[in-house]
Amino acid sequence: MDEDFVNLMADLKEQEVLNLTQKKISSGTDHLEILNSARAAMEIVGKRFEVGEYFLPDLIMAGEILRGVSEIVKPYIKHKTEVQKKGKVIMATVEGDIHDIGKDIVVFMLDVNGYEVYDLGVDVPKEVIVEKIKEVSPQVVGLSGFLTLAFDAMKKTVGEIEKAGLRDAVKIMIGGGQIDERVKEYVGADAYGKDAIAAVNLCKKWI
Repeated sequence: MDEDFVNLMADLKEQEVLNLTQKKISSGTDHLEILNSARAAMEIVGKRFEVGEYFLPDLIMAGEILRGVSEIVKPYIKHKTEVQKKGKVIMATVEGDIHDIGKDIVVFMLDVNGYEVYDLGVDVPKEVIVEKIKEVSPQVVGLSGFLTLAFDAMKKTVGEIEKAGLRDAVKIMIGGGQIDERVKEYVGADAYGKDAIAAVNLCKKWI
């Protein structure tokens, strides 16, 4: 892992990080090493957010940097021989919520850890999620929401999955700013993850 890279990214130095990423890729650094450094940096960002050193705009900024790094690295991953994917995960921010930073980090982490991720984006209607489950038969569905109004949308989405007769076929994890054990019970999910690492660990356990 590259300490300089991790520190620059954790300090939100966007241009320096992107330049360094480009340089590393050009000099043949393994893409996984770059992504691991980015992952370590995002963990630091998350901790700084938890202790009140960083705020929401900083998280959004970190997400943008992460996206930039991913865009530089992704084409090189494609050129590698396709590794056997560990399993399929659908990710979506539920209807009525447009926060994507948390979801994007989870998608990125699952991707890096070898899962096939279908990212449906933000403000996703429950019917769209159900259709996608029918189409790709994932083992896990991840629902994200930052706002408290997302709780009802999550509950309705789980209800819709049940109505379609698909509930027993998938594990459902939820995550977002205000999510806790009580919300998990209310929504009817199998588990909640407090961060991207937790989400990856849940998938490892379930798949």
